[in-house]
Formats: sequence, C-alpha cells, structure tokens
Amino acid sequence: MTSSAYGAYIHIPFCVHRCGYCAFATWSDRHHLEADYLDALRVDIGRAVAAGMPQVSSIFVGGGTPSLVSPDRLAAVIASVPRHESAEITVECNPDDVSAELLDEFCRAGVNRISLGVQSTIPHVLASLDRTHDVENVQTAVDCIRSAGIRSFNLDLIYGTAGESVEEWRECLGELLSYDPPHISAYALTVEPGTPLSDQHDRHPDDDDQADKYVIADEMLSAKGLSNYEVSNWARPGHECQHNLLYWQQGNYRGFGCAAHSHENGRRWWNVRTPDRYIAMVGDGADVEAASEELDVETRAFERLELQLRLREGVPRAALNGDVLDGLVELVNDRWVLTQNGRLMANDISTRLIISPTVAQDG
Repeated sequence: MTSSAYGAYIHIPFCVHRCGYCAFATWSDRHHLEADYLDALRVDIGRAVAAGMPQVSSIFVGGGTPSLVSPDRLAAVIASVPRHESAEITVECNPDDVSAELLDEFCRAGVNRISLGVQSTIPHVLASLDRTHDVENVQTAVDCIRSAGIRSFNLDLIYGTAGESVEEWRECLGELLSYDPPHISAYALTVEPGTPLSDQHDRHPDDDDQADKYVIADEMLSAKGLSNYEVSNWARPGHECQHNLLYWQQGNYRGFGCAAHSHENGRRWWNVRTPDRYIAMVGDGADVEAASEELDVETRAFERLELQLRLREGVPRAALNGDVLDGLVELVNDRWVLTQNGRLMANDISTRLIISPTVAQDG
C-alpha cells in the first residue's frame, strides 16, 4: 500500500429479499427510494470532494445488491468520485443480474473489477442460504465479464451451510475453478446476532466441518495457482483486491451511503443507518455521520497487527512469541506468518500479539 492510497466505499442497500444469515444494512421493501438515494450519493460525494477529499486509488460498490439499481444512475455515482487513472473499481453483482448492457454501463464509468456473489453452485445449499440466483447464470456472468474486457473478477463463496457435504463443497470448488477465475473469496458461514439464522440452532455451522472445508479449499485453490494472501482470499498474482488490502493494512477510506464506515488516521466514523434518513439528511445539508471513535496509539497498533496477522506477509518478529506456536506460524523474512493450521486459529493467535514501542511505531 502506497502512502497515497485512499479508498471510497459506496453502499447500495437494496435487495430483492433478505437472506437469513445477513446482518448488513439492507432492505427489500424500499426500492421506491432508489432514484433519490442515488442522487443523494452524488450530492454527498460532491460535498466531500469540495471539502478536500483526495483522489482515490480504489472504489468498492457493495451492498445490498448494487447490480439491482439503474446501471446508468449507478455509473454516474461512480464517475463522480475523483480517482487516479490506475484506480481499482469494483462492483458487487448478483449472477442473475449480469448482462452485456449492465457491464457496458459500468465500463463507461471505469469499472474494472466485478465481485460475483456465487456463495455455492449446489441448489439445495443456495436454498438453505436463502439465495435465489440460477446456478447456470454463474457461467453466463463470467462469460459476460470476460466479453466486456474486465480482466479481474472475484467469485464469492460461503462454506459450512447446514446440509452441505464435503463432496458437494469439492464439487462447488471444482466447478468454479473450471472457469479459471483470477480471485476467489471463501468465507465460513457465521451466525450473526439478530438474524433469522441465529434462532435456528439446527442450521448453525459445525467448527470441525468448516475447518475440513477450509483445508480443502486451500489445497484445491493453491493447486490451480491461486495464492492465499489473506485468510479467506486467494488470487493469481496481480489480482489481489487492492481495496480490501487498504482495509487490512489500516489505510484511509471514505464511506458513502447509509451505514457506510470511514477511517482516517485512527478516527473511525459511520453514517446514519437507514436510506430514508440518509436521503433526508443529505437533502437538508446535514452531516450524515451517526457516531465516531478515536483510537489511541496502543489500540490502533494492536488492530494493525491483528489485520497484518491475517495477511501472507505476517507480523514483525517482535510482535509474537512464535516459538511456542509450533506448526501454527513460521518465520519468513524475519516475520511470523500463519501456516495453514494457523489460519484456522487466527483469532486465537491474535490474542497473543505483543505491542512493543518498536512494533507500535513500525508495524
């Protein structure tokens, strides 16, 4: 990450329906707000630029389902963000929504990366996740992306769903690898408080099952040339997600839209949660910030190490007593790096991180 790196996140909160595991700020009953919301985004971005927001090195449009909204209006929002010529611009898409026309609009706005919410290619697993897209449309979407000249894209997966066998997980990975993707994200299903899934204990994931599936994913993806560069992310060289690396390297970024988060030099803040309120406050010229926090030096240093630990570069030698973590970390270029087994225990290992004056200063 260069010192000039700065990101912009744009939140699109609209969905066809809400999946049972989802805890994000999304709504399925407010599509009538779409035009006003996208207009508010452009106004909010314009004010940030007028206030001195720098050119960005990456833009990530997430949600929600960004591919649901009017592509020309969304393209106009993206185009309103000042960015470097080489900026990475990613839009999350549902496979069912991807078409040549959609991608043509995106490309005109400078979009050069797509993240497809695949989650699984097994129909009953998708049903268990409350996902509704047609499995066959994944291949169609990938073909459209390549035809549009977009060279970088991600396939997003979730493993550990109730009823998903190990054989089905292998089948899913094998099918996706047949598309020769440059990037795959694979996340263990997590139970978030307040979601419908949290009340359905018979559908909660099993830790051992998820560990087995993680190992399978790492072995299959690595064998096809996708290197693990963050615990849950694999990519071919040059296709690592630069926007997410900005987060993982504790960089600065600005969030636009309801519930979007921002960070600058240890100060974090987040916007009002609902699209209705966001639209109204932007229209009134009010500050859409809902709350904030200022990280002290030690907290910021610890969080930086937590994030670095998840990356393939690891943490400085002084930040961890790796000699007592046999088989979980290895020393590479004087930095402790998680092994495959260590990645399975990343959260536990992070509790052993050591904040020394040198580490706090240099990371």
